[in-house]
Amino acid sequence: MTKQEKATAIMHQLEEFYPEVPVPLDHHDPYTLLVAVLLSAQCTDVRVNQVTPSLWALTDKPEEMMHVPVEDIREIIRPCGLSPRKSKAIKELSRILTEDYGGEVPPDWDVLESLPGVGHKTASVVMSQAFGVPAFPVDTHIHRLAYRWALSTGKNVETTERDLKRLFPEDRWNKLHLQIIFFGREYCPARGHTMLDCPICSQYGRRSLLRKEENQRNRR
Repeated sequence: MTKQEKATAIMHQLEEFYPEVPVPLDHHDPYTLLVAVLLSAQCTDVRVNQVTPSLWALTDKPEEMMHVPVEDIREIIRPCGLSPRKSKAIKELSRILTEDYGGEVPPDWDVLESLPGVGHKTASVVMSQAFGVPAFPVDTHIHRLAYRWALSTGKNVETTERDLKRLFPEDRWNKLHLQIIFFGREYCPARGHTMLDCPICSQYGRRSLLRKEENQRNRR
C-alpha cells in the first residue's frame, strides 16, 4: 500500500468514526474563537470552555476588551496557564483589531499571524473554523498520529502540516484536522496507548512501532 492509498483509507475510516465534528472550543464569532484558541495554548479545550464564559461576561467585544485592565483579564484566565502573557496578548490584539480593523477579525493570514500571541497554528484554526478557508492546523494530537501512521516524519509541526496537505484533498482539510483530533483523544492518546489494539494504528501504523509492540508481547 502506498502512502497515498493509506492516507485515503484513513480518511474514509475517520469519516465513519466522526461524520460530524463540532468545533471543540465554545465561541460565537471570529473574535471569541480567536481568543479561545489563544487561551488553548498548553491548556485543554475543556478548561478553556470553563473559563471563557466568565471572560465573555466581562466583555466579548474587542473595542471594550482593550480598555479592561490587564490584571482583570489575567485573574479570569489564570486557570488556563501562562496568564501574564496571554492576558497582555488579548488586550493588545483587541486594541489592534479595534484601531486598525474596525473591531473585526479579518480573514487575512498575514494580519492574523502578526497579532500578539497568535502564531500560525492559531491563525489556521481561525481561518478554517471561522471563515471556512482551507487550512490544516497541526496540534500535538495530529503531529503524533501523523508519525504513528507514517504519514509524516514527525520532525516538526511544519513538516507534518506540509506532508498532510500533500496527502489529503484540500476540500477535506478543515473537517479532517478535527476528525484526527477527536480520534487522537478517544483512541490514540500519547501515553498508555497500544497500537496493536487501536482501530487505525493496528491497520496502518508505522511498521517499526508495530513490530516493537509485537516483540514485547511475544516476550511476555
